[in-house]
Amino acid sequence: MGALLQFVGDWGHALAAVLFAALGIFLLRRRDEAPEPRLLSAALLMTSCWALYVSFGGVSKPLSGIGESIRNAAWLLAMFVMLRRGPVGRAGPTVAICAVYAAVAGLILLQTFTDLAWRQMVPASDLHRALVTCSLILRMMTAIGSLLLVHHLYTAWPSRERGGVALLLGALAAMWTYDLNLYVICYFASDRVSELYALRGLLMALIAPVIAVGMRKGMAGRLQLSRAITFQSLSIVAVGLYVAVLTAAAVLIELIAGPYARVVEIGAVFFTAVTALVLLPSPQVRALWKVQVAKHFFQHRYDYRTEWMRFGDTIGRPGEDAAPLGERVAKAMADITDSPAAMLLLRDERDALSFETHWNWTGDLSDVDAVAPATVLQIEKSGWIVDLARLKTGDGALDLPAWMTQDRRAWALVPLIHYGRLIGALLLARPPIDRRLDWEDFDMLRAAGRQAATHISEAQGQQALDDAQRFEEFNRRFAFIIHDVKNLVSQLSLLSRNAERHADNPDFRADMVLTLKESVGKMNDMLARLSQHNKGRAEEPRPMALIDLLQQVARTRARLHPVHVAGDAPMALADPARVEQIVTHLLQNAIDASAPDSPVELRLSSDGGEAVVEIIDRGRGMSAEYVRRDLFKPFSSSKAAGFGLGAFEARSLAQAMGGRIEVESKPGAGSRFTLRLPLAPRTDRQEKAA
Repeated sequence: MGALLQFVGDWGHALAAVLFAALGIFLLRRRDEAPEPRLLSAALLMTSCWALYVSFGGVSKPLSGIGESIRNAAWLLAMFVMLRRGPVGRAGPTVAICAVYAAVAGLILLQTFTDLAWRQMVPASDLHRALVTCSLILRMMTAIGSLLLVHHLYTAWPSRERGGVALLLGALAAMWTYDLNLYVICYFASDRVSELYALRGLLMALIAPVIAVGMRKGMAGRLQLSRAITFQSLSIVAVGLYVAVLTAAAVLIELIAGPYARVVEIGAVFFTAVTALVLLPSPQVRALWKVQVAKHFFQHRYDYRTEWMRFGDTIGRPGEDAAPLGERVAKAMADITDSPAAMLLLRDERDALSFETHWNWTGDLSDVDAVAPATVLQIEKSGWIVDLARLKTGDGALDLPAWMTQDRRAWALVPLIHYGRLIGALLLARPPIDRRLDWEDFDMLRAAGRQAATHISEAQGQQALDDAQRFEEFNRRFAFIIHDVKNLVSQLSLLSRNAERHADNPDFRADMVLTLKESVGKMNDMLARLSQHNKGRAEEPRPMALIDLLQQVARTRARLHPVHVAGDAPMALADPARVEQIVTHLLQNAIDASAPDSPVELRLSSDGGEAVVEIIDRGRGMSAEYVRRDLFKPFSSSKAAGFGLGAFEARSLAQAMGGRIEVESKPGAGSRFTLRLPLAPRTDRQEKAA
């Protein structure tokens, strides 16, 4: 243990010596002719020399105490010059303050002579012990006087300019406060201060950067400690104070209790340890500590930057395992006021606020009554945050549900307003440290409520857009199916007319039954296409024989109208179901445009790397302008009973398979629709056969 303390003490003072020397040299290189920077540089270099000597020889060496006295004198001289030449020195320092500086200087001088004297005495003599005690008392008085002068210089400095000296004077106050505690403990228990002597080097090493920041031009006024650093620093100070009080109590116990000191010390340590373990993890203690620090160390209750970043991170948390948006909003709002729970109410179709979700709100929430529409309009019109504690005393006029006013956990009702419209409200639970809402709470919650309302409104709009897209997809499929139904109706109408003339023909009856079965099958397929699980996308293309499909389609229409199939082509790479839809649409249009005795031709061929299917009729035909502008336009039809979707759907299906449709037509001469599809790659067996 002694070796470790020696190591910490030596290297801590060595680090402090390096930092103070670098800072002093840097200040000298600025070549400032004013006396204040030069005196500050001298004080820094004196502090560096003292720390370097202690790191080499330790505190027991003769010159360590003298070096400390020189260090203190240098800093006091710099402070005195700052007092005379700074903003507070225009009228000159008062006589009383000059007398205090002189008294502290006399103490330092007397302390130096005392240090030189007791080291010449015999260690065991009474005079030696008396001089050592006198030296400790003089050092305590020097530290107390220096702290008084630091406090006076800080309070006398103009408030608008204190930022430039606050860090420097704070560092000096920390240095002399540590010295005072060190010598007080050394006075009562000299055998227990080796740790404090060793740690003083580390303290001085920490003070050097603070002084550097404080002397940097324009930096001190802009530097502000964050709340997290402040809470942590004050916690460390509290722990240090706890250790110091415990040490002082141990010394007093040894002086008073005598032979029972050991038992009393163990009991005291056990009691304090158990008390700390019980109280410190308590949320009430942590909340009280946070409130007191924010109240006495900061101008505002909230660190707005930190709160806003945490609010955004909580609401916008990505990932599949993230909680629903409503729960995230409730948690984000509750974190602002340290509320342990929150409940989200959203506006429904009746303009009432109904329960939506919650975060950490316990109990049965199935029977939670909604906030009445009249109360919703009042909250929307005022936009005020409802303080339920004040409402219970009769200050409010809102007609809130009984469960909300009677629940002791309910603390504040925050309206969520988006562009002047109330879309919901958030009920916050009472924080661990109960307090009244103030103006800062209202401002913070109002701003956060608007942001939360924006997120919820955006989510609701996105949900409405998704629903509209699903309806649009359904309507699109329904429109195509209605077109197919029209074709089936036309086919069945023609079949019923022919049945009146050919009902006695057995061949016709057989064809009629086959046609009805095919129509029922197609209707079932249409109903399947209306399902939400059917997205209407083309299947993966595969090799298929087009001649077989064309002959099958021709057979189903040949009973109603003459259809001829000619030609042949290699295998095409396509989806058979989609190709059948395309050919059926185009063939039905050709039949509708042709005279009853004018046949329609299905011609199959190949052109380069494409399979070509031509649907040729000699019907009415179309003008070039109609083909260019209206043929493939949805809901545009040249037929009185048409929907204008057949050609549009056929082209969409062809493009989905990597194909295309070409049109040639003249009025009175008929039309030629050409479907081009990619050819399937030839297999080895097909190449050998060729």
